[in-house]
Amino acid sequence: MRRPAAVPLLLLLCRVLVVQSPTRMLNRMVGGQDTQEGEWPWQVSIQRNGSHFCGGSLIAEQWVLTAAHCFPNTSETSLYQVLLGARQLVQPGPHAMYARVRRVESNPLYQGMASSADVALVELEAPVPFTNYILPVCLPDPSVIFETGMNCWVTGWGSPSEEDLLPEPRILQKLAVPIIDTPKCNLLYSKDTEFGYQPKTIKNDMLCAGFEEGKKDACKGDSGGPLVCLVGQSWLQAGVISWGEGCARQNRPGVYIRVTAHHNWIHRIIPKLQFQPARSGSQK
Repeated sequence: MRRPAAVPLLLLLCRVLVVQSPTRMLNRMVGGQDTQEGEWPWQVSIQRNGSHFCGGSLIAEQWVLTAAHCFPNTSETSLYQVLLGARQLVQPGPHAMYARVRRVESNPLYQGMASSADVALVELEAPVPFTNYILPVCLPDPSVIFETGMNCWVTGWGSPSEEDLLPEPRILQKLAVPIIDTPKCNLLYSKDTEFGYQPKTIKNDMLCAGFEEGKKDACKGDSGGPLVCLVGQSWLQAGVISWGEGCARQNRPGVYIRVTAHHNWIHRIIPKLQFQPARSGSQK
């Protein structure tokens, strides 16, 4: 029985995994750029009837973290599959694999779009083999603080604008976004009411990242994907792509669900999952 060894292996992998810092921006994902093969090995595509509709992140050999709003009906698991290890959605290539979905657990506190607790866990039918192209991201424990202004990265196969689809072969996009503190984000989301915007409240379990001027942001099809930050020697997932008003609009940065806010819920469903403490750069 080799299964018990999977937990320390998972912890080790996410501790030593360091992706080289990505470089300058080009254009896609509303201001993003093409990723390299194997650059974000935890990124997955969640597909319904063979079509991509949400992103997610591999957090253990049999579990994916995503957004609850991606699954209005959690019982139709036969319709879903998860694509792992892919850089592009069209002809994903030899490093990619598909996994079937066993069940979906949405956070019971989730109450609809732009509400708190927009997180879900997807259990795969079978454990996936880890490779250079398929690896879990580390989840932070509640001691980890993602400071205002910290530069983090969001990834996904979402639209490059509010009107368009990502052109074929639909290469995974990456975008550097700074963390915005909650008071400032609330202020931004209270602006421009004269243009018909309804003020929105950034809840305690939400995290904002992006640009006051807009122009760069996650968009449709990116939902559920990860916002990751390099802390010490590890990539930690700070947030799950949740909502925004349009895509890359002025005064409307992207809103993510804080992973640390739902530590207890995740731990309840996956008791053996290891979380990275604030001293994540050090080795035990």
